[in-house]
Amino acid sequence: MTENTATTADTASFLVLGGTGKTGRRVADRLRAQGARVRAASRSGEVRFDWTAPATWGPALEGATAVYLVAPEDPAPVAPFVDQATEAGVRRFVVLSGRGMDKVGEAFGAGMAAAEAAVASSGAEWTVLAANNFAQNFTEDLWYAPVMAGRLALAVGAVPEPFVDVGDVAEVAVAVLTSDGHAGRRYELSGPRGLTFAEAVRTVARASGRAVDYVELTPEEYRAELAAEGMPPEGVEAFDALYALLREGDLAEPADGVRRVLGREATDFTAWATRVASEGAWS
Repeated sequence: MTENTATTADTASFLVLGGTGKTGRRVADRLRAQGARVRAASRSGEVRFDWTAPATWGPALEGATAVYLVAPEDPAPVAPFVDQATEAGVRRFVVLSGRGMDKVGEAFGAGMAAAEAAVASSGAEWTVLAANNFAQNFTEDLWYAPVMAGRLALAVGAVPEPFVDVGDVAEVAVAVLTSDGHAGRRYELSGPRGLTFAEAVRTVARASGRAVDYVELTPEEYRAELAAEGMPPEGVEAFDALYALLREGDLAEPADGVRRVLGREATDFTAWATRVASEGAWS
């Protein structure tokens, strides 16, 4: 795989969408470490790319032969972008998606579902990376502020979640972008074991040395808290749909995608929390 990866990386040029985001910036960094030609694109990044401004698509795509595609929430621009990308010479797409997106409906993940459908009908090589919730949601997004405030309240129940390290997702994405043999495949990516959110929060509390409580809410209580925080109705609906999916338990079983692509086990949540705490994640 190493020899094949080097050859592919030497002859390709990579457009990384979401280039300042949790996965995109890590994908771009790893590609550059291999000496690849990379354009990390976002609304505020080194290469400007805006899903709502199609005039930015062409300059971002210039010279690209492979795209790491992080879709917007709005599904409307995804298919036109994929069409333009293939016309511009893109031969390979790697799409970041989520596990269980086929079970959520339109309230959450419509953009990811549109991306999966668009690349599948594009005529180019495509691979889908369907991930569980990121461990980094506790450090960079979503649950970081509640953790720092000492209270994370959700409506998830006692269903386990095999949180996946974004570093693993990025490493898989780079392997798929730069080597052959992955076309037409869907890899489900998770950590090696499931933890309930209460267990995950206790793990974060121990690693960080912070007092953090997990509070289990009913779906009605959770929606009311989101609305009280000023979240618009469509946002409340999206998060409600996400946690309803988790409560169903369809994502609780660990997946084997990291091992299938990288030949090693995925990063354990406790090991991840210990490492990032030592790096100052919750300081």
